[in-house]
Amino acid sequence: MLKKGEVKMIHKMIKEGLSKSAIARKLDISRDTVSKYAKLPEGHIPVIKRAPAGTTVDAYLPHIATMLIKAHELGVHIPSTAIYEEIKKLGYGGSLRWMQEVMQKHSLRERVKEEELQIRFETDPGAQMQVDWVEFPKDGLSAFVATMGYSRASYVEYVNDEKVETLIQCHMNAFSYFGGVPKEGLYDNMKTVITKRNAYGRGKHKFNEQFRDFAKHCGMDLKVCKPYRAQTKGKVERFNHYLRYTFHNAFKVRLSMMGYNMTRENANAEVMDWLDYTANARIHQTTLQKPFDLLAQEQLQLQPMPKPYLGIHPLKASHRSIAKPSKQVAKTMHSKVHIPQRDLQSYDAFIPAAVAYLLTYSMITGGVAWQ
Repeated sequence: MLKKGEVKMIHKMIKEGLSKSAIARKLDISRDTVSKYAKLPEGHIPVIKRAPAGTTVDAYLPHIATMLIKAHELGVHIPSTAIYEEIKKLGYGGSLRWMQEVMQKHSLRERVKEEELQIRFETDPGAQMQVDWVEFPKDGLSAFVATMGYSRASYVEYVNDEKVETLIQCHMNAFSYFGGVPKEGLYDNMKTVITKRNAYGRGKHKFNEQFRDFAKHCGMDLKVCKPYRAQTKGKVERFNHYLRYTFHNAFKVRLSMMGYNMTRENANAEVMDWLDYTANARIHQTTLQKPFDLLAQEQLQLQPMPKPYLGIHPLKASHRSIAKPSKQVAKTMHSKVHIPQRDLQSYDAFIPAAVAYLLTYSMITGGVAWQ
């Protein structure tokens, strides 16, 4: 983490025309560090990022929650002392009081009574990634958000548009962040994903051809929510709310206090730290585990990273079936023959044979050919 004065020095040297490599040598830091801070607005105040401190109770929270849920289903009360004795058998070495404080912090008993506490995983590891856009029109920005169904690990990227090319690049960046490709992507009514519902029968939708081709390239199936049922991708929807109020609004206020506006560059630089040190490092209120910890398990089930996507082939993009060409196309195919261009030197090999043929022919016809 650089000091405030070092960040100011980077911006000053950039204004003077020094290259990033030269600045890195002068300040004895890496070029990547120079690039990172060069993207931030002048006057940026570095904030020390630390992952949330873990507790000795964290590893036992799912077990505690399971006990409370079962007790609630049976209609009985289980005291904290009994829970304490149970997790001691599993290896817990902390105090009863500390366990009670952590339970109170996560409101475990209250959430069980209100039936809000869920620790089950609705999807298998690596099975699904939920995707959505979060729009911030006042800032001229949108945020691409992807949340893994099992681990709840999330990826965020700020963009200036929601074009299909942008969506594809964001997916590639998300796959890189998660360490692989899920088996399925879940979406709502994004025009860059689905163009017409039930176009080929019930449940058989017409997808954006370029995005469908990209998904096939990656080995990922496409699935869409039912109309007016966006809650079916509730995992990413809940994260969207968390992103808007915990990160976006707070960062916007902090920038405004320094006299700066939010941009795609400074938002992306900041949101990556927020993801790594806050969002994916906290105890998730549903799983009661850290998303990064569960992502480590989920990565074992992800498909490998795909090769770079070079775009859809023109033949694939054609609306006409290449298996059954129209009469006009068939006529054109028979009337024109494609002859590949060659270098003139490639014809040199034919010259001796052609000369020999002409000489033989001239001898037979008495020189008529030469005339």
